[in-house]
Amino acid sequence: MTTPESITVETTTDGAEFWLIVAEYFGAEVPTFQGEGPSCGHPALFIRLSRCNLTCAKCDTKYTWDWSQFDPRKESMKRPVADLVAWASSSPVELVVITGGEPLIQQAPLVPLVRGLIAVGKRIEFETNGTIAPAPELVADGVRFNVSPKLASFGVKETKSIVPAALEAFVTSGQAAFKFVASTMADLDRIDELADALRLAPVWVMPEGTTPEVITATTRVLADAVAARHWHFSTRLHVLAFADARGR
Repeated sequence: MTTPESITVETTTDGAEFWLIVAEYFGAEVPTFQGEGPSCGHPALFIRLSRCNLTCAKCDTKYTWDWSQFDPRKESMKRPVADLVAWASSSPVELVVITGGEPLIQQAPLVPLVRGLIAVGKRIEFETNGTIAPAPELVADGVRFNVSPKLASFGVKETKSIVPAALEAFVTSGQAAFKFVASTMADLDRIDELADALRLAPVWVMPEGTTPEVITATTRVLADAVAARHWHFSTRLHVLAFADARGR
């Protein structure tokens, strides 16, 4: 296992170490797994970054950006990239999920983070809203993007949440899956329009909800129609297993 002393992390041009604004990181001390998308059920470590460029009404991680409800001094912290790599390397879990908020806001320090994680044998999934194209350095072997464009029904204007140029960059990367939160048949129709117009594939649909009861009910509303479109379906396993508790 790699020790903190053996980890080399890139620095800025003046020699200062890269830092990230982090909301929380978990999965090493208390094990958990990826709850959504293509890797649902895989053991995982999570690095949740603070800050977002959208203000979705139905967001379930408002503590990363909504300072009208949360105190950023309590909900976020600066952490050196080297410390995060050392923390991840202390665990045998291979998958590291970098999420938010919107992680791609902090692209400059993400590059050395990704390189450091890959160097210690991790594979990486970004959870991103798809409004910011990834830097070329992030489109590397061992990195995947779970891109979740937000529909108007999620409580955000699509003029802000659907950015065709950024989505095209993810399509071109060949390393992205497109995961939509949905609750109604109208949502599925909108996903169909976007997938066709922007060539988004593969498409994953995830039922909206933060309780097992709502997720189960919404799954039953959507499942037949999702199957008929030959899309993938994902539950929210962490909600079913851990009641949407933070740090799980």
